[in-house]
Amino acid sequence: MPRDGRECFGVPKVKANGIALHYITVGAGPDVVMLHGFLGNLAVWHLYMAPILRRDHRVTTYDLRGHGYSDVTPTGYTAADMAEDLRCFLDEMGIERPILVGHSFGADIAMYFSLLYPERVAKLVALEPGLAALVHLRNDKDWIGWAAWVAKLEEVGIHVPEDKRNDAEYLLQLSLDTPKFYGPARGLPRNREPLLRLIRNTTLLKDYEVVGAMTLDAVRTIETPTLLVYGRDSHFISSYDFLHEALPNCKSVLLPGGEHFGPLEQPELLTGHILGFLRAAQPATALVPT
Repeated sequence: MPRDGRECFGVPKVKANGIALHYITVGAGPDVVMLHGFLGNLAVWHLYMAPILRRDHRVTTYDLRGHGYSDVTPTGYTAADMAEDLRCFLDEMGIERPILVGHSFGADIAMYFSLLYPERVAKLVALEPGLAALVHLRNDKDWIGWAAWVAKLEEVGIHVPEDKRNDAEYLLQLSLDTPKFYGPARGLPRNREPLLRLIRNTTLLKDYEVVGAMTLDAVRTIETPTLLVYGRDSHFISSYDFLHEALPNCKSVLLPGGEHFGPLEQPELLTGHILGFLRAAQPATALVPT
């Protein structure tokens, strides 16, 4: 049990690194801690993956700083800040050496934590990490993600001016006006206002590009047994191209037809790969299935 846990109108929270983080813990067994992605929340794990993983593991999910029901702060959104949030969260929850599962920015945070505190991570599952050190690939006007992003917006009738088709903040704000594209909530509206405030009133977007200690050279020193998963059609495939070669103790999987949102697009297939990795007795070596 957490040492400083509390309930706020039925919402469990713990004070970690000076902020209140909303969390959910289910199941029993070895600890799995799951970190959601940019502008998401912990609910993504509970739609399919956590109910399966909880059969053999104690699964803890939490809303990252600024997201979901966790505290919103004006600053503190770099991967380094978030890794410190994670360290304090684990300490407060009494979790010593979990398996970390992260998606997108959550995977960046899990990798950063594994770099700083390798003794605190049993295994690492990195789903579609982007990494600030590779952000230059996504800032390029020819990045494949720009066209895909614009196509999604135009699919629901939102026109994007030519001069805004490489403007991440502009596209993010437009995206909050679209229905959800993936998972069981597909077609439902988004809870727009909290996410708009997060984008406009905090340093989130600027902090996302801060490299810190996670340089490309540092990636090569992460010895934690890692499962690296991307969709074959991922907009972040350039990050995969680097990471599956750079990580020294890595099993790599490409999900057929996947884009970037595996926990919503292909949760059953993804969970099967994760369970196989968690049950493996020996650290994985690099493997890219055909």
